[in-house]
Amino acid sequence: MPTLGWLLFAATLLLITSFLSGWIHRGPVTTFAIYLLGGVVVGPGVLALTHLPLTSDHSHWLRVASEAAMVVSLFITGLKLRLRFRDGGWRMALRLALVAMILTVAGMVLVSMVGLGWPLPLALALAAIVSPTDPVLASLVSVDDARDDDALRVAISGEAGMNDATALPMLVLALALLAPGATLADVWSHWLTVDVLWSLAGGVVVGFLGGWGLGHLGTHLRHATRDVAPSDFLALGIMIGVYALAEAIHASGFLAAFAAGVGLRRVELRVSRHVADEGKADPDDLAPAETRVNPNERAGSAIDHAGQTVGWVVSDALSFGETVERLIAAALVLAVGVAAMPALSLTGVAVAMALMLVIRPIAVWLATMGSPVPWQRRLLIGWFGIRGLGSLNYLAFAIGHGLGGDHLGALEGIVITVVTVSILAHGVSVTPLMRWRANALAAKRDAADSLGARGTNR
Repeated sequence: MPTLGWLLFAATLLLITSFLSGWIHRGPVTTFAIYLLGGVVVGPGVLALTHLPLTSDHSHWLRVASEAAMVVSLFITGLKLRLRFRDGGWRMALRLALVAMILTVAGMVLVSMVGLGWPLPLALALAAIVSPTDPVLASLVSVDDARDDDALRVAISGEAGMNDATALPMLVLALALLAPGATLADVWSHWLTVDVLWSLAGGVVVGFLGGWGLGHLGTHLRHATRDVAPSDFLALGIMIGVYALAEAIHASGFLAAFAAGVGLRRVELRVSRHVADEGKADPDDLAPAETRVNPNERAGSAIDHAGQTVGWVVSDALSFGETVERLIAAALVLAVGVAAMPALSLTGVAVAMALMLVIRPIAVWLATMGSPVPWQRRLLIGWFGIRGLGSLNYLAFAIGHGLGGDHLGALEGIVITVVTVSILAHGVSVTPLMRWRANALAAKRDAADSLGARGTNR
């Protein structure tokens, strides 16, 4: 397809999803599903207007694009989680990102070895690639903004933000075991100390301190100079800076991006409390600072306190990040659609069904045992393990680090099939299931209010 053809096609998709956004949000078809189907139509499976290899010799561009989307998405996810560190939502997220992730990987290794007949290293590589919940496409069921304290959305957001800390070390271990003559005894100590402990600790420290320190510095300087110019470059600088520094010291760049968003949110919480303590804002107003400012009216506005400055900083970061995230995600999902038809396989569909309907729900159920989470929410969390751009990034990472051999074509096909099935199945189900949950919660609140009213009248 010529360049003008791509531009017209992209413009058509963007206009369609924009014009129909109201119906899309209320219906069973998501924006991502439309982009995916659009790619299928122009791809070799239908009109054959273009051919777009995603992997093998063309894996570099896929890794760069998916990495950019994930860094932005992880930062925004951390920024939206306005939770105190002692909040139970963090504990649930850790259960999902660590315990449930390890159980999911173990289940997928078993399926790959028994069902596909693959050796352990290759089975572990596939399991690590397809197991993590995607931080980009999980936006369908993640927190909408910092005021969103829905326990289901918080749990999935926290999981999507942290589960790369578990999945990527698993993939690194698989790649180490795939080296000729390598054994677990040879690679175990280096993997545990460097690829797990150092990578995770370094990513958290670099990311959190970077987001917290640079956020404080940026807020202080902008408040001191009464600067009301857009601060989207500040957010971009934090994202790129912490990711690059973490990768430079061989720590987890993805975890650093998430922790940087959490760190910047700590700045907003601290500044807001300080402003409230000084009597410049209502102490009972717990709303995020970005909801108390209007970015469209700040030109010429008088800055009364630092809460306004940090509100604009966070608001700009969210607006800029979400726009970039959506653009990159739309382009990559479109690319998946183009590549889907040649790569789809019945084996991949079977693996996707095993992962989505059996392994993931069981792993979540076991990981949340002993918690006060209702069984309905546990089932929904088990279902909403959306696979997407993170899996494509891991696939490109693995290929770039020497993954090859006779099974590579089958592995690529399974990964693309799993992502395609997840986008369609989760996209179709998310609106009805979330609407059902909202109605159930509303009915529960009405019943509780009714009982309370009867008790008062007695």
